[in-house]
Amino acid sequence: MAAKKKKKTAKKAATGEMIISKSRTKAAVQECNISQEFYSALDQKVRELIGSAESRALDNKRRTLRPYDL
Repeated sequence: MAAKKKKKTAKKAATGEMIISKSRTKAAVQECNISQEFYSALDQKVRELIGSAESRALDNKRRTLRPYDL
């Protein structure tokens, strides 16, 4: 018999991975340099936005995030 492949489970936000793209963030900034701390702060702010949007959707008995949840 062939060996079964293990399914990868989705990791929660507690992992050290950023959900923003440093290269795309840098490309979006026109006239300024970006410090390393900025990326971490931006990533944290995005996580907060997603978390509050998720709470709002669940409070409204939906499982889909919509733009107005932001």
